Amino acid sequence: MRCPEAQLKKKPESERSFSGKLFILSAPSGAGKTTLCQEILKHFPSIRYSISHTTRLPRPGEKDGVDYYFITEEEFINGIQEGSWAEWAKVHDNYYGTSSRFLDKTLLSGYDVLLDIDVQGTMQIMKQYPDAITIFIMPPSLEKLHQRLLSRGTDSDKVIEKRLQNAKEEIERKGIYKHTVVNDQLEKAKQELFQIIHQYQTS
Repeated sequence: MRCPEAQLKKKPESERSFSGKLFILSAPSGAGKTTLCQEILKHFPSIRYSISHTTRLPRPGEKDGVDYYFITEEEFINGIQEGSWAEWAKVHDNYYGTSSRFLDKTLLSGYDVLLDIDVQGTMQIMKQYPDAITIFIMPPSLEKLHQRLLSRGTDSDKVIEKRLQNAKEEIERKGIYKHTVVNDQLEKAKQELFQIIHQYQTS
């Protein structure tokens, strides 16, 4: 379930004046996006990471304000009605969303922002922030992606099959992204990402 366009009330980025840049990373599950995001934040300490809001309960070890902002369903729905989310989704009966206020405040302050969202979320964000730098992380192949998901040992065969189907659909839409990085070798993918970000920071 995705946010109807009528509820995305913010002005497009072209009508606002941001001095910071918005970087968006998307990838199929198992393609190494989380690791690459961590590497970016270590290498570029001035980049601010956008922490998502969710109505699901924290998992063991997760901390509020670090992994997610954990809020009630009532708070989230109020946010939808008030146009507070730059993008949002309902997944498995839980809501997830990105705060427009955080993005605007941070970008207006001159800081760059890193956003880790899926393809559908990126399509929503692009309506409000058309100058965002979008990067799609590709697995070297679906076969290798399957092996990575199996090696995690955390998902059932049914869940893995679903993730692979989702991956195929996401890869088919990678053309909406400005950049594509294949994560076959972590070091090579990391350096390619660093070059892309540095290019925009110095332009």
